[in-house]
Amino acid sequence: MVQSMNTKAELTVKGSCFMGLTSTGKIMVGDKAFEYYNDRKVEDYIQIPWEEIDYLAASVYFKRYINRFAIFTKSDGSFSFSAGKRNKELLRAIRNHMPSDKMVQSLGFFTVLKRGIHNLLHRKNRP
Repeated sequence: MVQSMNTKAELTVKGSCFMGLTSTGKIMVGDKAFEYYNDRKVEDYIQIPWEEIDYLAASVYFKRYINRFAIFTKSDGSFSFSAGKRNKELLRAIRNHMPSDKMVQSLGFFTVLKRGIHNLLHRKNRP
C-alpha cells in the first residue's frame, strides 16, 4: 500500500489521468503535495510535491470552461489531468499552494494553427 505525502487532505475529487492510456482514480490536493491514485491498480499513483511543480497550464474553452490541465515538473516532465466538472474547484485549491504567475492558460487551437502557418510562411533559408 502506498503512503500519502500529505498530512491533511484539502480536496479529494474523482478524476482522470492522461498518461498513456486514460485511467480514472482520485485526485487529492493536500498540504504537501498533489496526488493521484488509480482506482484499479494500487501501484499506479502519482505524487508531486509542491516544490517540484514548475508551472501549471489549463486548457480553457469559451473563456470559462476548463477541459483539462497539465502540471509541468522541474525534473519529471508533464502530467495531464481532468476532474470533469470540478476542474475549476480543483485549480482553486491548487492556487492556495502555488503562486498565481505559475498558473497559465494554454494556447488555443486557432492560436497554435496561426503561429504554425506564420512560421511556415516566414521561414528563413536554412543551410
